Amino acid sequence: MKTININNNLRMMTCLVFSGILMQSVYAQAPSPDEPVEMGFFVTSVGSGNGGDLGGLAGADAHCQSLAAAVEVGHRTWRAYLSTQATTNKLAINARDRIGNGPWSNAKGIVIATNLESLMYDNSNISYQYALTEKGHAVNSRSMNNAPVKHDILTGTRIDGTAFPTGKDRTCSNWTSSDEGSGMVGHSDRYRGANPGSPWNSAHPSRGCSQENLVGTGGDGLFYCFATD
Repeated sequence: MKTININNNLRMMTCLVFSGILMQSVYAQAPSPDEPVEMGFFVTSVGSGNGGDLGGLAGADAHCQSLAAAVEVGHRTWRAYLSTQATTNKLAINARDRIGNGPWSNAKGIVIATNLESLMYDNSNISYQYALTEKGHAVNSRSMNNAPVKHDILTGTRIDGTAFPTGKDRTCSNWTSSDEGSGMVGHSDRYRGANPGSPWNSAHPSRGCSQENLVGTGGDGLFYCFATD
């Protein structure tokens, strides 16, 4: 009987040891709850350098992709948050329709919106503290006395994320002009609880489309980039 008890005890100890090793293996493979979420949103650290001429939407998207690749998230598909206005042979394009469905996190892993609805209607995380560049830096802000101010972010977009109607230019000729026209900008450094949206998305038109005029208004030709996947 003693032999049987010893064998039973050995079996139990063996099972416990094996279970412990298995659990350690599982926990070792599980991601840390503090692990940052992969970046899916940023403000460009630099613009095209040519005012509102971004090379159209294709050029702006390529700029987003290039900046993302430089910080090792180029495997994601990136799109510029920019609208275009209708022309005689092209329909308008809404910025909100270009950026996927979320969620989107900034360079610090902080979720700035879980989906389009929260992006448009509950956007308190798009502010000076959280609207960061791909490098994780805040954008120069008038409210923080950072000079030169760069908080004017090109969007060409109304407060609900849609394009402006044909008429007054609000997209620097659909992002191909560095001279005539104007571009609607948002403010990256503040928000309000209005429904829908806030100044991050649509604040005021720029003074013009040249680099000089964008800088003079309070910007630098920067724009928002979102991962669509």
